[in-house]
Amino acid sequence: MSILFSPLSIRSVEFRNRLWVSPMCMYSAVDGVVQEWHHGHLTQFASGGAGLIVAEATAVVPEGRISPRDVGLWNDEQRDAWAPIVQAIHDRGSLAGIQLAHAGRKASTWWPWADARGSVPVSDGGWVTAAPSAIAFEGFAEPAALDDAGIERIVDAFASAARRALDAGFDVLEIHGAHGYLLHQFLSPLSNLRDDEYGGSLDNRARLLLRVLDAVRAVAGDGAPIFLRISATDHADGGFTPDEAAQVGGWATEHGADLVDVSSGGLVAHQQIAVFPGYQVPLAETVRQGGRIPVSAVGLITAAAQAEQVLVDGAADAIFAGREWLRDPHFALRAAHELGVDVAWPPQYDRARWR
Repeated sequence: MSILFSPLSIRSVEFRNRLWVSPMCMYSAVDGVVQEWHHGHLTQFASGGAGLIVAEATAVVPEGRISPRDVGLWNDEQRDAWAPIVQAIHDRGSLAGIQLAHAGRKASTWWPWADARGSVPVSDGGWVTAAPSAIAFEGFAEPAALDDAGIERIVDAFASAARRALDAGFDVLEIHGAHGYLLHQFLSPLSNLRDDEYGGSLDNRARLLLRVLDAVRAVAGDGAPIFLRISATDHADGGFTPDEAAQVGGWATEHGADLVDVSSGGLVAHQQIAVFPGYQVPLAETVRQGGRIPVSAVGLITAAAQAEQVLVDGAADAIFAGREWLRDPHFALRAAHELGVDVAWPPQYDRARWR
């Protein structure tokens, strides 16, 4: 028996396996609208046997995009463009999730293959960014500190984007609270120097995140699973810690989250990360045990036996992978073959199942 290829039920949704595609930005949208590239990119993973495919960080407001080429869900045109992609994923037997996001002070940046780096000037299509405090990420433009009205608009925007995502057919909603983006910026004392109800103590720093969860759960009702991606450590002195992440994970369950997608880092340029295969798995285990919540593990998980062992050890309940799916869009079919597990293959590929 394989845990990796056993089904997992969360609320009204059953995942056919526990090997999932992590959200990965493509920087290929036009005015926040997904293109043909996104259709081919995402549906190939469904043909490859993924249990869940989570679409990339999707901005809930225009100024929440990481770059001008990021996707969004702040209008109905964007919603309608997602719908055929979701349907194609379903037609191939996988479930579809979407990661709702606001990049905060790390917004309005150049895409990875642009000739420039850092913040995109307003004159070149960029914008003034927003953050908990007016502290710039190293090398980026200084953001404006959010006022109460700005915070309210963000909570409302997450709820509106969640409604559009469900209308487009997505099965899972993931809130992006990691990698140095807005909700993570509120969580970390390195980027949040506020002295109001959103700053100082951990419960204050987590307030916006929990309000967003409340708003999204109110839209989703009881059926749709809500995941929370979190950076369980900043990998920097004085930053957000794994124990704090476990506490926030526990609070998240009380506010409607069903699973914490445990990652790390991204908040500050001076982070120090020791990278090795499965390097974030211990963080997932800490959040799972301390928060008493289901978690997924991610980070240099590249082989079937490795992914299976993480689940056997009880460190996580599911596996997200990123780069390995880019290298092999049929990662799940290959993993099942390597583990000797008989799973459903697309009939077009069945000749490769055992030989």
